[in-house]
Amino acid sequence: MSTGKAWTTSNELTAVVAGHTVATRFRDTARAHPDRVALRCKSGDGWAEWTWADYADQACRLATALSGLGVVQGERVVLMMRNRPEFHIADIAVMLLGATPVSIYNSSAPEQVEYLARHCGAVVAIVEDIDYLERVLKVRGQLPALQAIAIIDDDGRAPGDVLHWADLLKNDPIDLDTAAGTANADDLATIIYTSGTTGPPKGVMLDHANIVWTVESLLRCWDEVPYFSRMVSYLPMAHIAERMTSHYQGIVGVFEVTTCPEPSRVASYLPDVRPEIMFAVPRVWEKIHAGVLALAGADPNQQAMLDAALPVGERVSEYRARDEALPPDLAAAWETAKPVGDFVLNLLGLDQIKSAISGAAPLPVEVLKFFRALGMEMSEIYGLSETSGPTTWEPFRVKVGSVGPRISGCEVVLAADGEVLSRGGNIFRGYLNDPERTAEALDDDGWLHSGDIGVLDDDGYLKIVDRKKELIITAGGKNISPANLEAALKSFPLIGQAAVIGDGRPCITALVVLDPEVAPAWAAKAGLASTALADLARDPVVLEEVARNVADANKRFSNVEQIKQFTVLGEEWLSDSEEMTPTMKLKRRGINSKFADEIEAMYSR
Repeated sequence: MSTGKAWTTSNELTAVVAGHTVATRFRDTARAHPDRVALRCKSGDGWAEWTWADYADQACRLATALSGLGVVQGERVVLMMRNRPEFHIADIAVMLLGATPVSIYNSSAPEQVEYLARHCGAVVAIVEDIDYLERVLKVRGQLPALQAIAIIDDDGRAPGDVLHWADLLKNDPIDLDTAAGTANADDLATIIYTSGTTGPPKGVMLDHANIVWTVESLLRCWDEVPYFSRMVSYLPMAHIAERMTSHYQGIVGVFEVTTCPEPSRVASYLPDVRPEIMFAVPRVWEKIHAGVLALAGADPNQQAMLDAALPVGERVSEYRARDEALPPDLAAAWETAKPVGDFVLNLLGLDQIKSAISGAAPLPVEVLKFFRALGMEMSEIYGLSETSGPTTWEPFRVKVGSVGPRISGCEVVLAADGEVLSRGGNIFRGYLNDPERTAEALDDDGWLHSGDIGVLDDDGYLKIVDRKKELIITAGGKNISPANLEAALKSFPLIGQAAVIGDGRPCITALVVLDPEVAPAWAAKAGLASTALADLARDPVVLEEVARNVADANKRFSNVEQIKQFTVLGEEWLSDSEEMTPTMKLKRRGINSKFADEIEAMYSR
């Protein structure tokens, strides 16, 4: 299946964006669309809004204040705040001075804050509230380069030498046209710090040329550029996926971005925002999917309607992905099934979606098929911080199970061992202050070694097998992908999360977490005494159903790959915890440590 789109070379894209930076793109948008709404956030029972003119004015006022604090071209400013309009304003303000904004995950302990701020040489820190401020103050003595700290929301406890956001915005604005020309294409637009699961966090250096090149490539993935689209921005801005999708792409695409401070609240924002582009990590899509199934499961009539509509919608989605006309009998069936999908999407607030995107981790195929069967254009995207976000993506001509073909201008090949290699204008400039690890990731010919194992089909669509370092090697020497097994387990509604164990072990086992949306409804329908997850994790009826699910999942794999034992856990793994990263990826080391007793018990049975 070809995407049917002309592919542009990296050099051609570089020529298109030559002379531009994020700052010049921001200036162009603010000048062309001053009265359009750029940013929104909850304010009491309503919404506060900033037009592009407001956005530019506040960024220019803050830039004046930062300049007065001694921030100059090439220096770094750390930002520690939730997803809110002030992030966008601060990020642009720093870039208008030719300096580099660096986001820190809000969950970072004082020691982590100290490492990151010291490693990047931050001269100013801007924090959201007293909680974040206290973490910076605890390590301020170890940060000799840090000249000033500013707080957005002060409850009166901030020390007298801490600056206040509102006061900084009282400055006269810097001239936008002049300031937009300060940064050069090879100045760093940001530094994205990796999670540091295999050593100290690495600072991924992305310059302005990386960012504007990648945005241009992304917009060319569309059949028609979705200017002025609505989005909800809710993931941490320390993560490249959110920063690229809603911040950088939002500037060039003139998106209307509604900020949501907590990922757990995003579903409640959707009916009000009616987003047209929606990026989410798999866990978000899984939870929305589980919520629909739980709601339908409580009403036999609704369940019957959904069960009848989904197979028809799935067949229609296959024709849609191939851009083929529906056969008459299928078109007639779709006339009946489509209102069901429309009803569900309207209920969720997803009825105006132009493109729904999942990324950062594998999405269970069943979840992808579910949303596509409802009539929603949904796809998976693949990339890394080191690729400025995307490497492969196709929003419409989707092959389920793949992450699409290479984006325009980016070359993608496989090494002899199946490792995914890429090259193009989106490839990062190296790890900050770390030439050794830079040399490990980037070879002499400019190829980035991703650390992911993949397969390319005849049409150039990429399928990711797993992270190279996360492949399980059993005691018998068999290489097994835990991600594939985990996705199979999560395809069953009752199972919300799973972690497969087996490295160096005689067989494969799994920790299974019940879905907090589906499990209580399932238990009530089954007439169980309790619907509490902790009780259900021990209930024989639930354990029997999970055993059936595991057995069905095992049918998809060879004997040596199959799960021999499992343990059901009764507490959900939350974002930014011992078990999950802020973007809801498994922390395998943390899981193995926290549940060491449960794991050992499975191998003692």
